[in-house]
Parts: sequence; C-alpha cells; structure tokens
Amino acid sequence: MTIALWCVLVAGVLPVLAVGIAKWGTTLDNNHPRDWASGLSGYRRRAYAAHHNAYEAFPFFAAAVLAAAVMQAPQGPVNALAFVFIAARLAYLAAYITDRATLRSVLWVIGWAATLAIFTAVLWAG
Repeated sequence: MTIALWCVLVAGVLPVLAVGIAKWGTTLDNNHPRDWASGLSGYRRRAYAAHHNAYEAFPFFAAAVLAAAVMQAPQGPVNALAFVFIAARLAYLAAYITDRATLRSVLWVIGWAATLAIFTAVLWAG
C-alpha cells in the first residue's frame, strides 16, 4: 500500500479525532447524541467545527489520491503531497482548537493546494 493511500486512511480518522477532542470529558445523552453540540463553547466548539471541516476536506483528498493512482501519476510526488496534506490538516486542527484563525486559514489553503496538486500530478510530475 502506498504512503498516499495510508494518508487517506489517516484523513478518514481525523474527523473522529477532532470530535473526540470536543467530547472528551463531557456527559453525553445517548438517546439524543447530537444535542450535546448545541451547548459547546470555547475549544470544544472549535474542535467540533474542525470535525465538520475534516469531513468536508476528506472526499476531495481521497478522490485525488485515487485519481492519481488510476492515472498512474508518479508515486513519489503524490506520496509527498499526501503527507503535506496530512501535516497541514493536523496543524489545522491544532490551530482551530487553539483559536489561531489566520494560521488556520493558511493551513487550510496548503491542504487544499496539496490536494489540487495530487489531482493534477499526472500533468506536471514526471
């Protein structure tokens, strides 16, 4: 399995990590499992928002990695870019939770640009 595909697995786990941070130490009502989010504030609310954003970023990234594999893009650059995506997303999560909005936006752009580069790697890498 390629590094890029392992990165897809990690990206799929990131939303769970983010919501786990939001939920850690709270009391949940399993009869109404989504109601707890309405009362969140501070870092928990930001972690919950990062959870949603991680789900939003995942499909495009996963599709890019799979498209690169199907199109037989050079694996080295794809692996490196997938790693950049994961590093940016982990840093994004940390920036979101710690309320560093400008840094968070920069990291989002880095992850998005890495995804675009993966998608188009067959055109420029080689």
